[in-house]
Amino acid sequence: MTDPNAPLTIRPAVAADAVDIHTLIRELADYEKLTHEVTGTPEDLARDLFGERPFADVLIAHVGGELAGFALSFHNYSTFLCRPGIYLEDLFVRPRFRRRGIGRALLATLAERAVALGCGRLEWAVLDWNAPSIEFYRRLGARPLDDWTTFRLTGDALSRLAADGSAGRATT
Repeated sequence: MTDPNAPLTIRPAVAADAVDIHTLIRELADYEKLTHEVTGTPEDLARDLFGERPFADVLIAHVGGELAGFALSFHNYSTFLCRPGIYLEDLFVRPRFRRRGIGRALLATLAERAVALGCGRLEWAVLDWNAPSIEFYRRLGARPLDDWTTFRLTGDALSRLAADGSAGRATT
């Protein structure tokens, strides 16, 4: 068990963290009852997070040198604000490290980055049943966007739409 007084460190992830990030993703998926959705590998993460064109940023939290949690985010853009934003894809703190301020520290680090970059917003989604997280986010001052519904295209539906787009651009 980690000393409850051990120092918290938060740092940007590096390529050598890909296995740890994948471990945390699997633990998050287990918590969200979505383990069956995890198909990626540490190698996929290394390529997509630390390769030639990184698609996302990751913050890693350690307590006394022990892996405690992570936040994975990427930039988006608000056409209404005409400013960039940061979208938090995943925030996860291992159960034994919860209620120590680690989630708040990860979000505060992201908020600090957003302000420094001139971003107009920091936003994320949370599963409807995840009452502890919803309450945590409300305590931070975040508000739910009840008027919005998230949509997603994956698998065959994504491929079909992509094919439609290619067909629409064909010339004779």
